[in-house]
Amino acid sequence: MANPPLTIAVLSGATAGLGLFLLVREALPSSPALAPALRRLHRPIRTSATAARSNLDWLTGATRWLRPPTRDLALLGRTPEQYALSLLLSALIGLAAPGVATALASAGGWRLPVVLPVAAGLGLAFLAALLAHRDVLARATRARREFARAVCTYLDLVALQLAAAHGPVQALEQAAAVCDGWVFERIRDSLRIAQLQMHAPWAELRELAEEIGVPELGDVGAIMQSSGTEGAQVHETLRQRADSLRDQIRTDNLARAEAVTGRLDIPGALLVFILVGFVLYPFLTRI
Repeated sequence: MANPPLTIAVLSGATAGLGLFLLVREALPSSPALAPALRRLHRPIRTSATAARSNLDWLTGATRWLRPPTRDLALLGRTPEQYALSLLLSALIGLAAPGVATALASAGGWRLPVVLPVAAGLGLAFLAALLAHRDVLARATRARREFARAVCTYLDLVALQLAAAHGPVQALEQAAAVCDGWVFERIRDSLRIAQLQMHAPWAELRELAEEIGVPELGDVGAIMQSSGTEGAQVHETLRQRADSLRDQIRTDNLARAEAVTGRLDIPGALLVFILVGFVLYPFLTRI
């Protein structure tokens, strides 16, 4: 005959022991997974031909047909397969929207011809895919501007490290380690790959600049190459390039602001014409 208090005591002790074991196990440092770490550290040099592949291999044919913007996708950290999938999903949503609206209208007693939802679905599918493509381009443009602004800071930091008698490789690495953000994370990853694969860091920076379409980062690599190979003192050149880049960014911002201001003049002029029409309408009706 079982003893209920003894059974409860045994189960409680087993549960407490299991909880204590799990706590100790989580507190102890675990062994790292070597296979994923080695794949990350020894991945091939980034080029447009060796871009990262995803599990969406069935979209490879559609990707070749769509001709995705590889530089913009590399800057955003997306693969061509993901780009093709986003366009496909957007097109499917646009294609299905008129059908759903027609079904709801039919449930409410409205009868629409079949040609109308089919034509509207095809048009909305094309429009949705086009908007998804334009969204990728717009996001890449904003990210490229942000990258260029961060490169200005990076140029100044590298110049300060060189002025402090650090070597070119050490200056690049320490300057990238100072700031946070996704831009400096990309730069640190590039320098880490160069270190692990025993490549020149300025060559890796120039390759990254070519991959993502940011020539300002390539200028850093070109300037530092002369310092690393020829021993030239380039900290003043880096500061001058940072100043010229800031002037260029300021000029581009002013040009965009003027363009936006010019577009805002159009609704203002239309509003003036509407107000004039309201004022003149009583007089015109009496004529």
